[in-house]
Amino acid sequence: MTTRFFGAPVQRVEDPTLLKGEGRFTDDIKLPGTLHAAFVRSPFAHARINGIDLEAARAMPGVKAVLAAADLPDVVQGKRILLQVPNPAITEPITQMPLARDEVCFVGEPVAVVLAESRHLAEDAAEMVIVDFEPLPVAADLASAVEPDAATAHAHRSDNIAARIQVGYGDVAAAFQAAAHVVTARIPQHRGTGNPIECRAVLADFNAVHGTLTVWSATQAPHGLKRALGDMLEMADTDLRVIAPDVGGGFGPKLQVYPEEIVVAIASRMLGVPVKWIEDRREHLLTTVQERDQLWTMRMALDAEGKILGISGQMLHDQGAYLPWGVISPYISSVTLPGPYILPAYKLETLVVFTNKVPTTPLRGAGRPQAVFTMERLLDHAADELGLDRAEIRRRNLIPTERMPYAVGLTFRDGKPVVYDSGDYPKCQALAIEKAGWTIFRERQRAAWQQGRYIGQGIANYVEGTGLGPFEGATTQVLPSGRILLRTGSAAQGQGNKTVYAQIAADTFNVDISQVDVEVGDTASIPIGVGAFASRLMVNVGSSISVSSAAVAKKIKQIAAARFEVAEDEIELANGMARVAASQGGSMSFAEIARMTSGMPGFSLPQGIEPGLVSTHYYAPPQATYANGCHVAEVEVDPETGLVKILRYVVVHDCGRMVNPLLVEGQVQGGVAHGIGNALLEKMRFDEQANPVTTSLADYLLPDADNVPEAEIYHVESPSPLNPLGVKGAGEGGTIPAAAAIVSAIEDALRPFGVRIDEAPILPERLCALIDDAAARQAKKEMA
Repeated sequence: MTTRFFGAPVQRVEDPTLLKGEGRFTDDIKLPGTLHAAFVRSPFAHARINGIDLEAARAMPGVKAVLAAADLPDVVQGKRILLQVPNPAITEPITQMPLARDEVCFVGEPVAVVLAESRHLAEDAAEMVIVDFEPLPVAADLASAVEPDAATAHAHRSDNIAARIQVGYGDVAAAFQAAAHVVTARIPQHRGTGNPIECRAVLADFNAVHGTLTVWSATQAPHGLKRALGDMLEMADTDLRVIAPDVGGGFGPKLQVYPEEIVVAIASRMLGVPVKWIEDRREHLLTTVQERDQLWTMRMALDAEGKILGISGQMLHDQGAYLPWGVISPYISSVTLPGPYILPAYKLETLVVFTNKVPTTPLRGAGRPQAVFTMERLLDHAADELGLDRAEIRRRNLIPTERMPYAVGLTFRDGKPVVYDSGDYPKCQALAIEKAGWTIFRERQRAAWQQGRYIGQGIANYVEGTGLGPFEGATTQVLPSGRILLRTGSAAQGQGNKTVYAQIAADTFNVDISQVDVEVGDTASIPIGVGAFASRLMVNVGSSISVSSAAVAKKIKQIAAARFEVAEDEIELANGMARVAASQGGSMSFAEIARMTSGMPGFSLPQGIEPGLVSTHYYAPPQATYANGCHVAEVEVDPETGLVKILRYVVVHDCGRMVNPLLVEGQVQGGVAHGIGNALLEKMRFDEQANPVTTSLADYLLPDADNVPEAEIYHVESPSPLNPLGVKGAGEGGTIPAAAAIVSAIEDALRPFGVRIDEAPILPERLCALIDDAAARQAKKEMA
């Protein structure tokens, strides 16, 4: 057995089961006697609850219980869901209650739950619940919500400032004083959401005999949900188990602990039967957390050569009504802005603002797309003002490789300094513009313009902090059958985690990948864990598997060496056997050794060897590791309709060493699709009273095969020195710079119209309005 799996484009081991429809998702789990939940939700963005009448619903056939906040057990009365990530900048850590008691603060907030024999009966009964709502003033608009006389999102508060964050370094005032050029921009970026194929889902089963509660959930963080349930229900850790079975996509929003998960668990314990709730698409668009809603007001100072001297400004972040995940997204935005560029001085004030909308929490990219969009827009405007090529101004400001590792001067969300560990940013950009034909594009563009076609190219660079700690763990065990079992508590959401984990272990034991089994997402498998987010699993879980597998492999060699009375380094592992190398010596199978070490009578363990072929390791990275890349988009714009077609999309991507290039490219391609949605389609809309008006996929458009090209993906590998595998995260890089590159390309295509775009997404109607505005300005100028 000499095949090396690390670095090979191995086909996903998950796919045969999933493609045959044999996956086991939460709704596939059928328990006898299960009741189904339907939630009664607020139709108001902000209202006081003066009373709830549940009697008519309780009288409906098939209904077993109808619960409002007052009906929940004493142990949860007055409690809010555990704040997942505290931060001293938070003015008041307001999270949701399981069911709203006195006040609702966004449309869709749950106020009651119906438990019935079927979902249909539960929904019918939910219609019969009468809630006496008294509408309250609404904080609907982000910019207005920070005004002194603004309506407050929570009635008891005097303002809407959820947190105030200051970051920066260097002498910003001196930078602007010395500047030859100053560019400014006001950059709004609008809300989107994750929209996985599988919406949220939860099933809870309380065992009254043992007093234990098992919860299946389509969560990204089973251990986080377990902690929240233990806090809410005051249950012992050993009485709780959370399992994330197959999960049909996450993209960040499934990282949160939601009221529905808590209520379903409470109901199961109250009624002593299993309770299930499966989110429908309308509920997803109404109540699942969202992101991207920020307003940046920025200034950039440059010298006469286009070198950046400093940046200052303010960013407003629409937090929505609650803080389930703290202020992570706006904080990441604030420290991501410098990107791959030398930025001598930087100052940003961030106001995190409560509004009466669905809460915002990390979504694929987690604040980074907004920061990259802002930085890249400023650079485009600076290039245009200085008369420089847009790639050239970037080249002049990129951090050179010889300055790695590079300390930016900021503190990341893990509390560690932002230090780029490795990367070749100039090489990535040079490769991207070469592959995209950047230098010859102008000729093609002029020819197209003469034909009445408006084509353009846009470029964007990014750096992404990945592989965040504090830790993640994995257990490697050789079973008595000889098969290798890996366990980790982190959930998978379709990324192919089982494949890459198996690749690492297969190399360590020198076996075929088919000899490795992987179990993920079960809190009973490993006692502590963090979760699947922030492109962190390959660094943390992958490193844990590498270390724990090496420990077990070493133990096998030690036992075999003792048995055959040879030195340990004379034992080699191959095809499930430990054998004396380079001789006709003896050999033992992994199965034999596993049985011996599991307590087989007549066998004594060698001195110093502990029982069992099993090892658990928790990898705690010293800091984040920083992936990077460069995207170039080529588009064609129809100025009559505002429709945009992406003609080419080039990605140069550096995530350190790739365990499986096939999976990395899948992640990049998927991320680009997500970014195209952010750039051109996806926008959650609310009216002036914060009522959502995008409540179906007919209103909220997602990218499809018609507007997502196959990205041309090229890899640069800059191994990270911070983990034993040299890997970095790859799950979000495809999304982060996409909107910046596409909007840049649209603006470039429309140069003859003089259009400037400082927002994302840019929808057709808005693009047409900008073209009309530009034409009006030009006409006015000509008349003057």
